[in-house]
Amino acid sequence: MISMEELINNVVNGKAPETENITQSAIDDGVSPEKILTDGLIAAMEIVGDKFKKNEFYVPDMLIAARAMKAGLKILQPHLTATGVKPIGTFVIGTVKGDLHDIGKNLVAMMMEGAGFKVIDLGVDVTPEKFVAAVDDHQPQIIGMSALLTTTMVNMKKVIEALESDGKRNSVKVIVGGAPLSRNYAEDIGADGYVEDAAGAPELSKKLIDNGN
Repeated sequence: MISMEELINNVVNGKAPETENITQSAIDDGVSPEKILTDGLIAAMEIVGDKFKKNEFYVPDMLIAARAMKAGLKILQPHLTATGVKPIGTFVIGTVKGDLHDIGKNLVAMMMEGAGFKVIDLGVDVTPEKFVAAVDDHQPQIIGMSALLTTTMVNMKKVIEALESDGKRNSVKVIVGGAPLSRNYAEDIGADGYVEDAAGAPELSKKLIDNGN
């Protein structure tokens, strides 16, 4: 019988093929998809996030672990769907208009997926109109915006204003992050939260969803 500890260790160590094989073996052994997700993949990404906060892991380590997690999730996803396991919530993310940086955004998307969220990645250079359309199309609980330039971070406020103009601001929480940002800036533009690094995004998002219910 495959142990969840074995799965966790392979995700944390960034071993994608092994993670894929162990996930498949666990399914073949009759382990429930929900248990594999919660006690395996999500538990592993919590460890990865904790190691990052303690400076035991750096961005490349997180990316490698996240890719391993995604390899397991690819095997697991059809089984989760078939058994009706629902995601924690839906998370829309994008790098704002004028900004083409995506490493931070990609890392947040992977961490959120690893925490059990359904992630809609809008990519880079995303206009306010695209964010608003994504709220229409996907009904997310959370929107995440990323910017790496002082010249583009001003576009975060334009997204929030567009959500307000369209009457959607109250239906979704907005979190922001990126090198030039600060907690004060997030408050000034009317965001619901600020994340200093990718590891903090799932925890903040869960808190905002819980507080919103």
